[in-house]
Amino acid sequence: MTRADADRSRDARTGGPGIEVALVSGLSGAGRSTAAKVLEDLGWFVVDNLPPELIATMVDLGSRARGDVTRIAVVMDVRSRAFTDDLGAIIKDLDSRGYRPKLLFLEASDAVLVRRFEQNRRSHPLQGAGRITDGLNAEREVLRPLREDADLVLDTSNLSVHDLRARIEASFAGEHAHAATRITVLSFGYKYGLPLDSDLVVDVRFLPNPHWIPELREFTGRDSEVSDYVLSQEGAEEFVDRYLELLDLVGAGYRREGKRYLTLAVGCTGGKHRSVAISEELGRRLADRPGIQVNVEHRDMGRE
Repeated sequence: MTRADADRSRDARTGGPGIEVALVSGLSGAGRSTAAKVLEDLGWFVVDNLPPELIATMVDLGSRARGDVTRIAVVMDVRSRAFTDDLGAIIKDLDSRGYRPKLLFLEASDAVLVRRFEQNRRSHPLQGAGRITDGLNAEREVLRPLREDADLVLDTSNLSVHDLRARIEASFAGEHAHAATRITVLSFGYKYGLPLDSDLVVDVRFLPNPHWIPELREFTGRDSEVSDYVLSQEGAEEFVDRYLELLDLVGAGYRREGKRYLTLAVGCTGGKHRSVAISEELGRRLADRPGIQVNVEHRDMGRE
């Protein structure tokens, strides 16, 4: 029986804490910030530089959150003064209560770390009046016990950001192995300007404008009268079908590059009829795709 199997068996018998805990540490410049972002994308609640004496309290609070918080990751470095015997005692305490914290340690070669510090024009937090290498040597010594106890050690010397993301996802994704891509479909009116945060922009002004049909003018694209009219126009259904195919292609590329948030802006003249109807239809059909979370918003509806 593996340790994970034993943990599940014990939790089934005792009611278990029902929460995962990860500790992330390592050398300065080795990729802790990237690791924190990846864990957030995977649904972990990430806390940076939490004092070690508060870790157990944070985990206890998370376990009482009625399922709202199920995965907590604490990112620590030498500035937190967390690398003392107290941290080892805290880890043992969490372990004894069934939380089984997983420790990720990030490192890289001195040559790579020095180059990263120089590129960012930063000093090492432990170098004092010395050189960057002096700070690295001091940090390695302070972190040595933590590295020895790590469940997973990743050397990022030859890893790109995307490679590092993939390695962390493979170890920490769990049931979220294929983390969802979050897509916001945002309708807007060109007369009010382009949305500043859009990744992709779609212009649906090629469709007839319901504004010029008196019995439709007062409705919006969320009303069936307008939606049915817009989607029944020549080219509308074909456009939605083809654009969804394009989104599948683009989305796959974004996921390979580690991008999991996408804002698709759909525009017509006033943001009331065509863009709203098409946005609703895109959102409805995207919601049926696995691995996608969709939010549909209408920026300018109601401004006229």
